[in-house]
Amino acid sequence: MRKATAAAKPAKKSTPAQTIDEYLAAVPEDARAALAKLRKTIKAAAPKATEVISYQIPAYKHHGLLVGFAALKDHCTFHIMSTEVTRAHAAELKGYKLGKASIRFAPDKPLPAALVTKLVKARIAENESGRSNRDRQ
Repeated sequence: MRKATAAAKPAKKSTPAQTIDEYLAAVPEDARAALAKLRKTIKAAAPKATEVISYQIPAYKHHGLLVGFAALKDHCTFHIMSTEVTRAHAAELKGYKLGKASIRFAPDKPLPAALVTKLVKARIAENESGRSNRDRQ
């Protein structure tokens, strides 16, 4: 009689974070500090926004998705979620590494609170007026 062999077990998948606190607990300490500061600034600029996890990253909702952030291997990202807001603030964003609607920054060089506040308020105005990119698609 042949001996039964055990099937190989799949690698454990980490459970995606369900809250921003869970997300932050799982990132390296330097990124956690930078993102905690960013979180505090966003909450102050958008007190009516709801914290959510969207697309497996921390995000804020206020009349639709507002902004988000993430920690990656070698940088952090602030997701503005609007190419129009990114373009409108291009002069202030000069010198940062930009995506279509995001800003990359090193954990040891967090974004200035005044800049984050300005961008969040611009997104609030955009969402409240119904002019967000999502509405046009």
